[in-house]
Amino acid sequence: MSSPPVLLDDENIIINPHFDDGLNNWSGRGCKIAVHDSVGDGKILPKSGKFFASATERTQSWNGIQQEITGRVQRKLAYEVTALVRIFGNNVTTSDVRTTLWVQAPDLREQYIGIANVQATDKDWVQMQGKFLLNGSPAKVVVYLEGPPPGTDILVNTLVIKHAPKTPPSTPPECEIAAFGVNIIENSNLGDGTNGWFPLGSCTLSVGSGSPRIIPSMARDSLGPHESLSGRYLLVTNRTQTWMGPAQMITEKLKLFLTYQVSAWVRVGSSSTGPQNVNVALSVDNQWVNGGQVEIADGRWHEIGGSFRIEKQASKVMVYIQGPASGVDLMIAGLQIFGVDRQARFKYLRRQTEKDDENIIINPHFDDGLNNWSGRGCKIAVHDSVGDGKILPKSGKFFASATERTQSWNGIQQEITGRVQRKLAYEVTALVRIFGNNVTTSDVRTTLWVQEQDLREQYIGIANVQATDKDWVQMQGKFLLNGSPSKVVVYLEGPSPGTDILVNNLVVKHAAKTPPSTPPDCEIAAFGVNIIENSNLDDGTNGWFPLGSCTLSVGSGSPRIIPSMARESLGPHESLSGHYIHVTNRTQIWMGPTQIITEKLKLFLTYQVSAWVRIGSGSNGPQNVNVALNVDNQWVNVGQVEIADGRWHEIGGSFRIEKQASKVMVSIQGPASGVDLMIAGLQIFAVDRQARFKYLRRQTEKIRKRDITLKFSGLDSIGNLGTLVRVRQIQNDFPIGTCISRSNIDNEDFVDFFVKHFNWAVFGNELKWFWTEPQQGKLNYKDADEMLDLCQKNKIDTRGHCIFWEVDSTVQQWIKSLNKTDLMKAVQNRMNDLLTRYNGKFRHYDVNNEMLHGSFYQDKLGKDIRANMFKTAHQLDPSATLFVNDYHVEDGCDTRSSPEKYIQHILDLQQQGAPVGGIGIQGHIDSPVGPIVCSALDKLGTLGIPIWFTELDVSSINEYVRADDLEVMLREAMAHAAIDGVMLWGFWELFMSRENSHLVSAEGELNEAGKRFLTLKQEWLSHSHGYADAQGEFSFRGFSGTYNVEVVTLAKKVSKTFVVDKDSPVGPIVCSALDKLGTLGIPIWFTELDVSSINEYVRADDLEVMLREAMAHAAIDGVMLWGFWELFMSRENSHLVSAEGELNEAGKRFLTLKQEWLSHSHGYADAQGEFSFRGFSGTYNVEVVTLAKKVSKTFVVDKGDSSIVVSIDL
Repeated sequence: MSSPPVLLDDENIIINPHFDDGLNNWSGRGCKIAVHDSVGDGKILPKSGKFFASATERTQSWNGIQQEITGRVQRKLAYEVTALVRIFGNNVTTSDVRTTLWVQAPDLREQYIGIANVQATDKDWVQMQGKFLLNGSPAKVVVYLEGPPPGTDILVNTLVIKHAPKTPPSTPPECEIAAFGVNIIENSNLGDGTNGWFPLGSCTLSVGSGSPRIIPSMARDSLGPHESLSGRYLLVTNRTQTWMGPAQMITEKLKLFLTYQVSAWVRVGSSSTGPQNVNVALSVDNQWVNGGQVEIADGRWHEIGGSFRIEKQASKVMVYIQGPASGVDLMIAGLQIFGVDRQARFKYLRRQTEKDDENIIINPHFDDGLNNWSGRGCKIAVHDSVGDGKILPKSGKFFASATERTQSWNGIQQEITGRVQRKLAYEVTALVRIFGNNVTTSDVRTTLWVQEQDLREQYIGIANVQATDKDWVQMQGKFLLNGSPSKVVVYLEGPSPGTDILVNNLVVKHAAKTPPSTPPDCEIAAFGVNIIENSNLDDGTNGWFPLGSCTLSVGSGSPRIIPSMARESLGPHESLSGHYIHVTNRTQIWMGPTQIITEKLKLFLTYQVSAWVRIGSGSNGPQNVNVALNVDNQWVNVGQVEIADGRWHEIGGSFRIEKQASKVMVSIQGPASGVDLMIAGLQIFAVDRQARFKYLRRQTEKIRKRDITLKFSGLDSIGNLGTLVRVRQIQNDFPIGTCISRSNIDNEDFVDFFVKHFNWAVFGNELKWFWTEPQQGKLNYKDADEMLDLCQKNKIDTRGHCIFWEVDSTVQQWIKSLNKTDLMKAVQNRMNDLLTRYNGKFRHYDVNNEMLHGSFYQDKLGKDIRANMFKTAHQLDPSATLFVNDYHVEDGCDTRSSPEKYIQHILDLQQQGAPVGGIGIQGHIDSPVGPIVCSALDKLGTLGIPIWFTELDVSSINEYVRADDLEVMLREAMAHAAIDGVMLWGFWELFMSRENSHLVSAEGELNEAGKRFLTLKQEWLSHSHGYADAQGEFSFRGFSGTYNVEVVTLAKKVSKTFVVDKDSPVGPIVCSALDKLGTLGIPIWFTELDVSSINEYVRADDLEVMLREAMAHAAIDGVMLWGFWELFMSRENSHLVSAEGELNEAGKRFLTLKQEWLSHSHGYADAQGEFSFRGFSGTYNVEVVTLAKKVSKTFVVDKGDSSIVVSIDL
């Protein structure tokens, strides 16, 4: 087979292009074709050559004449197509005619490429021109003409396809002498009446006064400081057409390739019946160009802004303002059209791009006196010293004072509206102290007062510190705003009235991102090895010492079996010795046996504590015994038990050290003085969580999964073993929910994560009595209503938390002041209001929160009130399950809420007739150990009442350890038959009740704990595939929830959703727009960016404008170009790379900007082995050269990082 001929650059690849050889190499595409020297009785003749062709009897618009050009067209070469065409017949005088390329790839995939189109007529031949380029190596290529409606003939005189000539390079436009910022509109301020203006059409122009004097905001951003407008405006009346308005000729004032900005104030008359469009229009040689448009629906003045550019010399350019309906008056003030100085803007944007660590507090060190500061209900002043020169500023020259304070909330404040951005985390730092009123120490707080658009107020506590009158102390904290508030004020408050607050400085900056954690090194941990010396007491009391003046001796007769919780962790283990430490002569509760264990502990490792304990016979009542840890003189309770008899009792708990300590001591203590204490078999050992997880996985499989059989009918071939079944679980219906707050739902990123990953919700405070009725009779259900509406719309079930809260400190002052009768009435009203309003809407209610830790209502109203609350709640909303709810139930560290105490509490309520339907274990837990948690669940499970973790959170400064803690709790819940659901007590940073407990950073980044959470949720989805059996059945084991099944037979494919129930039987202009959109707080992307100019340099400027605005605007999260390669763009003259791969000026500018936005630095490490620089987020390479070696390392700075520390091991 011969190769195709090599064609010259200017050679036409169409064979027989002028039809001199008849129809050779041509064919009809779904129609007939013919060659003519004339048609229409000789009226239609060829324009060039002797012949032309016709495509006739066309029944589809795509019918036409075609030629295959396979083998003659080369990939990656640009081709120019030229054709002479016209139409004929069917009484059609004009129609679109198109040249199209049909391409078939080697894999038979087809592609249609539009090359060119033209409006053809039946009067004359018209030329059609376009370009194309093939990227791949096609199997077949056909070019054809199509387009007119069926019945209309296409006539073709010639068709030429040649290698396209290269476009001559542009020359930079001459902008050096441009008068940037100079208005080209004559008599813009109307100081000379209507001189320079003329009416377009029969409308009437006159001058009025009373328009805005300020420059519109978008023009102000471009022009900078500028004289005010005159306040005069053009009034246009007697308008009988929408296009009528004031006009000016500006032909001679325009410069080619210069970008002009348009700005004005516009307004419409009162006779309009609806919204009216107003636009600034340009007539360029009778071609209309839109220079800016705005919709007006009221009688106010509105800013109109836009831009344009002239790229071809025009003989006549007119600007005019038009748009409203006929009869509607139009008013225009301060019209300006001026050349834009892009380079000046670029300088600003470069600074803005790098601006992230700027303090949003103005005059933070009081160098400008009290400028921008004010007193919040008190007086403020600036000093260089007070107290006869004894108090001086710690930094700078000045400090401020807030004096004559009569309320604790009085202090010094600054409004930061407009300077604080929503969905950004801010770090607040202040140097403070107190003065006067004989107060030596006091709490000082930084608080944010936020007023929302609907005038709802919110107080956000940012930071607090114990300030003194002796020295300056630093206060530090963080905050984040979810919504778009109308007003934000930061202030300092706190000390008692009469005490002055002194402030040296206040800094509010975008918070530095917390450096990511590294996984703790647990590979060499000796899991299960007891770190207590001489635990079995074979060597007497060696290794032990008494804390205090008590006496230690060794006795025998203690249990030899390992306590049950330790046995679960350790597995088969040697027996205990039967020896115990006997502690006598105890004169203080803290006296007991002690060991130093500092050197035996490993950071971030979770340790379990286990022992047998007993007390002597001299006690007068129940005694608490606890294992305590002294960490650098800070006492930590790591296990506690209450003893009321002479038996041996198991004590268990856990702990973890997360910061290196200089001294760690373990001690057993607790009973009253004079009471002997006995301890046997004390063990402290590192817990092997992974080993426990293996067991929990198997247990989860048994408890949560079901045998599921799908029976198929209605498929012809179902009896065949060839029926493929694919089963995919969409959602596990096990309840996993979270706490949310009203402010959270203003953050669309929070809401997105919430609705995707949780199927239950509980409100943090918004349903509590102190929130819904902070003052007697003033009810606030608005927040709860809005939160409930969000949950209902997303089919998320809700828990009602809580009707009452038994702890005294949580009760409103007005309730505390009521007498017994009025209090009982208020309690009844609370229940009626809440449960009637939300009848049937909350699936659960926590009736009286934390009854094991508080007794306000019981003390005031008697013992029966608790059971009566349950009874009344059930009467008012019988559909809701009523819960008890308490904390420290599952961790072994609080005898008030031990499982035994909780069980007795529930039995007491039930005995009084309380319909207790659920047990709430809050789950605010530290260093959880599975067997300890499981032991509590086993005990509570004997009641046969569903158990929920209602407020679960875990805390660790290390994200990996936090992830492990969370996995412990979630796996224990999933593997325990008594657990019916889990509620996290939040997941978003700065909106958690505990520090270092979040799964998602304040700015929306998933941390390791969050990733672990999602991994577990994926693990708890069931998927299966295989073939149906001969009976048309397919069986698998799966979790309850929603599934999708796809069944594929020889004849068809069927998809269906089904549900397995848990209990069911189964088998500036740019910038201004960004500023406005940015108020929504939703990430903004330029998704289809392209700019067009026939001049490459101007196109490069346009692109630079857009990219710099994007990089410099905090709301922009990304930019997508709508292509870059010539002939594959939706707009002409918008490409960065020519069809054959040559970079043009716009492309070069693009790459230059990308280089500018890469950070490079070099220098020498300091004495601490550190090297600091400022850089963009992204991937870096660092090369470290010492006298001994050269080390290279790659590291990544994430988008949210404002600082990062990278450790390099040399």
